[in-house]
Amino acid sequence: MKTIDIKVIERKTLGKKATKAIRKQLHIPCVMYGHKSENIHFHAHKNDFRHIIYTPNSYIINLDIDGKQHLAKMQSIDFHPVTDEILHIDFYKIDPKKAFKMQIPIVTVGAAKGVLNEGGVLSTSRRKVFVKALVDVLPDQLEIDITDLSIGDAIRISDLQEKFKNLEFLDPQSVVVSVNVTRLAKALDDLEEGDFVAGEDGATEGADATDAAEGDTKEEKTDD
Repeated sequence: MKTIDIKVIERKTLGKKATKAIRKQLHIPCVMYGHKSENIHFHAHKNDFRHIIYTPNSYIINLDIDGKQHLAKMQSIDFHPVTDEILHIDFYKIDPKKAFKMQIPIVTVGAAKGVLNEGGVLSTSRRKVFVKALVDVLPDQLEIDITDLSIGDAIRISDLQEKFKNLEFLDPQSVVVSVNVTRLAKALDDLEEGDFVAGEDGATEGADATDAAEGDTKEEKTDD
């Protein structure tokens, strides 16, 4: 997986006053934690984090904290509820010898025959999926071939296990991508299956409504 280097400054003083001073400098306060390791507090300018936040990709981050290197992943971000400014970022320290959870982007390859030949529409339910693996085997992305998908077909997370054997997939029953009938096609099928459509006032429209109209016309002619 791709790695991004970020040089940060360790925080010596904690508390609201110190945090406020950091944010005035347009820096973001952060913390890194991990299994059986002490929390490390640090900060850096907000522009140093934009490549790992505003992107569809996932990255391993090499944090340079006052000259010491730490492999980590971005765990969570706190945003201001009104301005959407980044208030705080949590990082998780990675142990190269232990598997950990990571989100990997999904990329579809090919054109589904259900879309090209059958008039279906492609629906992508998951842009990223959670996997558990060692850092050395994490891919940049997961490529999924959708060429053979017909209308009604779907690829679930469990279907990816055979191709990506070094990864443990979480939430296996979730659908990643599927080919569905368009709304228009479904509406037309519903009309073909039924002989009538109920109107807003409960009256029937379609074949029954037509018969009723013809009957009314005949009655009018008879009265004349």
